[in-house]
Amino acid sequence: MITQWFFTHVDRRGGIAIALLVAIAFLVPLSNLLLPETSPLHIPTYLVSLIGKYLTYALLAVALDLVWGFCGILSLGHGAFFALGGYAMGMYLMRQIGPRGVYADPVLPDFMVFLNWKELPWFWHGFDNFWFAALMVVLVPGALAFGFGWLAFRSRVTGVYLSIITQALTYALLLAFFRNDMGFGGNNGLTDFKDILGFNIQAGTTRSMLFAATALFLALAVFVSSFIIRSKLGKVLVGVRDAESRMRFLGYRVDRYKLFVWTISAMMAGIAGALYVPQVGIINPSEFEPANSIEAVIWVAVGGRGTIIGPIIGAVLVNFGKTYFTAAFPEIWLFALGALFIIVTLFLPKGILGLYGSWRTKLADRAARKKDSAPPPVAAENVHLPEPQAAE
Repeated sequence: MITQWFFTHVDRRGGIAIALLVAIAFLVPLSNLLLPETSPLHIPTYLVSLIGKYLTYALLAVALDLVWGFCGILSLGHGAFFALGGYAMGMYLMRQIGPRGVYADPVLPDFMVFLNWKELPWFWHGFDNFWFAALMVVLVPGALAFGFGWLAFRSRVTGVYLSIITQALTYALLLAFFRNDMGFGGNNGLTDFKDILGFNIQAGTTRSMLFAATALFLALAVFVSSFIIRSKLGKVLVGVRDAESRMRFLGYRVDRYKLFVWTISAMMAGIAGALYVPQVGIINPSEFEPANSIEAVIWVAVGGRGTIIGPIIGAVLVNFGKTYFTAAFPEIWLFALGALFIIVTLFLPKGILGLYGSWRTKLADRAARKKDSAPPPVAAENVHLPEPQAAE
C-alpha cells in the first residue's frame, strides 16, 4: 500500500532518482569508512566532501526549478536564500567553538573580540542550540520570501521585472553583510568551525554523515517537489506558468499559489545552504553575489527546467566542469560558462533531459512508421502451393 501511494505521487523517473540518492547516501560513506585506502572502490574523504558540495548545489537547483520550471517565476536571487540558510548554520557552528577560539572567549566569536564587541548581539542568542539553528535555517529564508512575495505577487510584478527585483534583493543583502557592524563577520564571514552536534567537523566520519544527510535531503526535496507537481496544486501552477491571465480570469487567486510555492522553494534553498557550510568550512558575503544566482539558473537550464531531475544533472555536471576548468584553465572558465549558456539557449532549450526525451520520442515514432509501412502478412489459407508432379 505504501509503495502504491508513493508511485501515485512520484513518477517513474523521480522514483529512480530517489532510489539512487538513498543508495549513494549509504554506499558512499560505507566506501569511505570501511574499505581500505588501497581498495579501488575506496572513496577518499576529500572526494566525499566535494560530491557533497555538488549535491547541495543540486538541492538549490531543484528549489529553483520548482518556481521557474513549473510556475514560470525566473528568480535571480535564490542565492540569497541559500546564503541565509548557510549563515544560520554558520552562527550555530561559531557558538560551538567557545573558549577554543584564538581569543579564548567563551561567548563571543573571535571576530567580535577583534572588533571590540562587548556583548553578544540579541540575534545571536539561541544559536548555541542546534534545534534553534535548524529552525532558523527554514524560517529566516521562508519569512523573507513570504514578505517579498506577498508584496511582489499582490502587485502583479511578473516577468523580467520580477527577475530584476530578485537580483536587487540579493545584491542589497550582499552589501549589508559586508558591513562589520552587522555582526556577521564582515567580508571574512564565519569560519574556523570545530564541532557539529559534538562531533569533530574535520573527522572523516562526520564528513561522511554530512554527505549522507545531504543526499537524503535531496531525495526528500525530489519527493516533495514531485508530490506538489502531481497534485491539483501542481496543475494550477503549470496553468499559471502557461497562461497566468487566463487562470486569473477563471477565478484562481494566482498570487496565493505563487506565494506558496515561492516560500517552499526558499525554505529548500535555505536547507541547501545549511548543508553546504559545514562541508566547505566557511560562509561569507560572496555567497550573496548575483552571479551565484545566475549560475543556478544555468544549472537548471542545462539539465532541463520543469523536470525536477534535470536540474540535479545540470548542477553536478556544471560544477564538475567548474572544478576542472578553474584548476586547469582558470582564465577561460567564465568564457566557457557563458558559451555553455548560449549553446543551451540556442540549441538545447529543453536541456539535457529534454534532449533525451526528444531522442526517445523520435526513436518511438520511427519504429511506429516502420511497423505501419511493413507489408501485411499473407494468410496461410490463401497460399497455393504447386501440385507435386509424379516421377517419370
